[in-house]
Parts: sequence; C-alpha cells; structure tokens
Amino acid sequence: MAIQLFVPTFDVEGCLNEIRECLEKGWTGMGFKTIEFEEMWKDYTGLRNAHYLNSATVGLNLAFEIMKEEYEWFDDDEVITTPLTFVSTNHAILLAKLNPVFADIDDTLCLDPESVEKLITSKTRAILYVGMGGNTGEYIKIVKICEKYGLKLVLDAAHMAGTRLNGEIPGKEAEVVNYSFQAVKNLPTADSGMICFKRNDFDIIARKKAWLGISKDTYARTEPVGSYKWKYDVEYVGNKYHGNSIMAAIALTQLKRLDYDNAYRKQISQWYRDGLKAYGDKIKFIRIPYGCESSCHLFQIMVEDRDGLMQYLNKHDIFPGVHYVENTQYKMYSYAEGTCPKASYASDHILTLPIHMRLKYEDIQMVIKRIVEFISN
Repeated sequence: MAIQLFVPTFDVEGCLNEIRECLEKGWTGMGFKTIEFEEMWKDYTGLRNAHYLNSATVGLNLAFEIMKEEYEWFDDDEVITTPLTFVSTNHAILLAKLNPVFADIDDTLCLDPESVEKLITSKTRAILYVGMGGNTGEYIKIVKICEKYGLKLVLDAAHMAGTRLNGEIPGKEAEVVNYSFQAVKNLPTADSGMICFKRNDFDIIARKKAWLGISKDTYARTEPVGSYKWKYDVEYVGNKYHGNSIMAAIALTQLKRLDYDNAYRKQISQWYRDGLKAYGDKIKFIRIPYGCESSCHLFQIMVEDRDGLMQYLNKHDIFPGVHYVENTQYKMYSYAEGTCPKASYASDHILTLPIHMRLKYEDIQMVIKRIVEFISN
C-alpha cells in the first residue's frame, strides 16, 4: 500500500447524523448548522467573533477588503508578509490593491521579527503572520512589533486548528484570525473556513459582504415574528462567500475529535524525530518554540538533495510533499526575488513527510528507513 502525504479521516456516522438533520429539516444552506458551528468555534477558541465561510481563501480576501475600507487605507499601502506560504495568502493582499512586502523567515519557517521590523515604513499598515504547519514561531514578538508601530495583525491560521501557545488558542491579539477546514486540514470538511474579527462591527460587515451585501440573511428571514421579515436592504457590492449547513455539519462532528487527532499527529511527529535524530548532520528539523503546542498539520525536514530524496521515496510508494514554493518565484511577486535568502533556501530544501490519522507506527518506520537509506548513500 502506498503511503500518501495526506488522507483525511472522518467520523462517518457522526457526520451523516448531522447531515441527516439538515436534510430532514430541509435546510442545507447558510444558517442552522453554520450558526451552531460558529458558536462552538467561539467556545473552543475563546475568540470573540466567528463567521463560517466557504473557504479560508475568501476569508483572507474579506479581511483585507474590509480593513482597507474601514481604516481608509490607500492603494499601494503596504502589508509585510511571508514568501513561504500558499499563494492565496499573498493574493489576498494584491486583490485589495495593497502591496505585499516580503520579510524573511527564521528556523520555525514563520516570519523573522528582525526582518519584519527592518521593513516597516510610513506606508506599512499590517503584518500578515502565517503559522506554518501549526507552528506559532515568534508570534508574541510579532504582536509586540504591531503594538509598537500601531500596525494591524492578520493571523493566517490555516494550519493552526487546535494549536495552543502557553496553553491558549492564539489570535485574541490579532485584528483578524482566519482558519481553514479544507479537506486535508486537521479539521476537515470538503472545503470551508472561518473568519474571526476582533471587532464586532467588522464581523457584521463580513456577514453582509459574504452574502452579496444583503443586510439580512435568508435564515434570519425565516423568523416567525414580523410582517416585513422578507424585506432586506443591499448595503454593499458583496460576494457569495458564506458557508453552508452540510459543510458545517461535517465540521461540527470533526471539531469533537480535533484535539484527539492533533495528539496523534504529535505522536507521529515524535516518531519521526526519534527515528531521524541520529542523522542531524544531514537532516534538519523545524524548530518548535517553547510553549508552542503545534497542531502538527505538517511535519517538515530540510535535506540537501530534497528532489533526489523525493524521487527515491516515490520509487518506494511513499509520496511526501513540498510546502511551499517561495512566492517570489511567481511572476506577480518576482519584484522581491532574492530578498529573502532563508525562505529561498527552505523552498529548495524542505520536504513534508506523510502525516495523517490513518498512518501506523510501522508506516512511519518504513518512511524513516527509506530516508536513512537515501541519505546514507
């Protein structure tokens, strides 16, 4: 059997029971289960607001659109960000007609606070922080930089469902936190996300913009009170970004097992570390700072001949991945090529090893065996 990078695992019966309620009620769209999941997510994270969306990508798009409008930022104002991320992170900045300014990373694969601080100018408005693989990196230092310079902090927590820092879910310090529940994430659905604004008024705006700018969603209009419950206004030119009850039904079920699943991911990560630590001269691990309880969405190593190792593993039916190609290699961000040497090195040398709930101890030992064979030769 091939060992794949990611394979989602669902509580099938639990998901079907939740979905059955939607079908029996005749309500599969926005409202009902989406509201229930939003409330459960707020309870779980301790965050003030949560709006369920059809992807994490649209959450980032909404975040920058709303902040730009409400804080009256100008076109080409700057957002300091990382080049080592999925392109949706930085596309959100461009789509808002803002300018991504790339800072380098550190050995956690997250933003290097020293690199960030050197790039702050009179045009800087925000810092976009990505918790790579569930790692918090030097998040607290970035929070302090934002406080020092009066900048908004956007936390791209796509990998961070269940991550804790000093026992707390991080993000209360941020202007907005954005989660992903895409199919291979730690809390999998088919695809969906959550946007969590600090400000209540921004949450209200997000809900309207995510439903085509309409002031009252369909579920709210089913309330049995008032003869004008059908009437609504259109306050923004919005998009159809909202989530639906079928995806939320899956999310509700998967949230109940999130911490358990993350604990097993942590065990897998430890098996890798234990099996490969004797080869520290040829294999570099990613640093997890003290106090960070990572979601372990990714387990990554750095090796000199990454592509050769990847091909060798593929020959033995093991299929790792690469997270990510440095974004400055893409034409829309090529203006910053060569400015982030640590990110460039990581992009060329990093490998994500298989990590998911269906892997057994024997599978991990087989991956380790093949890695050791390759680097030993």
